Amino acid sequence: MKLSTMGAVIAVVASATLAKAEDWTAYTYSAVSTTAAVTGMNRIAERVGKETDGELTMTLHLGKTLQIASSDITQAVGDNIVNFAADFFFSGSVPIARVLNLPMLIENDDEWAKSAAAMEPILVKAFAQQDVTLLGGYRYPEQTIFTTFEMKSLADMKGHKIRVTSPEQGKFVEAFGGAPITLAGTEVPTALERGVIEGVLTASAGGAKNWHEFLPFNYRFPVNYGNSMIIANTGSFDALSEKDQQILRKIVAEEGAATTREFIEDETVQKTAQANGGMKIVELADGDLATAREKLAPYWEAWAKENGPEYEEALKIIRAAIGK
Repeated sequence: MKLSTMGAVIAVVASATLAKAEDWTAYTYSAVSTTAAVTGMNRIAERVGKETDGELTMTLHLGKTLQIASSDITQAVGDNIVNFAADFFFSGSVPIARVLNLPMLIENDDEWAKSAAAMEPILVKAFAQQDVTLLGGYRYPEQTIFTTFEMKSLADMKGHKIRVTSPEQGKFVEAFGGAPITLAGTEVPTALERGVIEGVLTASAGGAKNWHEFLPFNYRFPVNYGNSMIIANTGSFDALSEKDQQILRKIVAEEGAATTREFIEDETVQKTAQANGGMKIVELADGDLATAREKLAPYWEAWAKENGPEYEEALKIIRAAIGK
């Protein structure tokens, strides 16, 4: 074979190889590069490139670096504006997923694991309706109450303005006489400084990691869990080879679990650091858990009934899984 012909063949083969490679745009709602949410996504991107031998690569963009609102991430993935993402604010696009975030329904790690497993088939189907493939996820530690005023019990929330991230958290605040306010995370520091809000529901390793200087008090009442979904555009995912699909699923499963562990570990570290920095940590008052369960349990049923039979079935599945 002539050298020129051989060169042409090599060029064609190389071109075919390059054509098969996929370079995905990845996105996360988190704008802070040091959080477990971002470091976990970075590990996914790095591992995918290595373990697929470059057949799939990802470029991760942090929150606010693309013109995508936090509440629109799932839609952006479904529209293939980005191929892959971690979405904490998915509930607007897939509202049935909010059943996992109902206050006082899921109260510990064991209940979360059982509930998430029971809900997985429902969530896979719900995301698929948005042209999105659900690959996995991770969760934050329990959301507790950080404030500019001292709380010794839930009764002390009455009359105060508290930032929430979902209508369900808002219902909890209202149940104890507070006024729920929804704000983007980027607006929280200014809102606290100006008195627009007087507290937030978050985790020590979550929002409080960035806003602790504005929040001198933390009442360690476990309101609910917050979680993020790791998702891909269905068309982009289906275009991958079966081998690369399996590799991606495996990596997401492993790194999602690792991110959850890191958040839980960091919760203890950040809580200690915040206390050492002057934050007053107040542990649970006697009777508050029982009072909250009594107030919020009827809301679970009302929430499900208002949203329809699918929601009622989802709630039933979770309650059966955790024996509540």
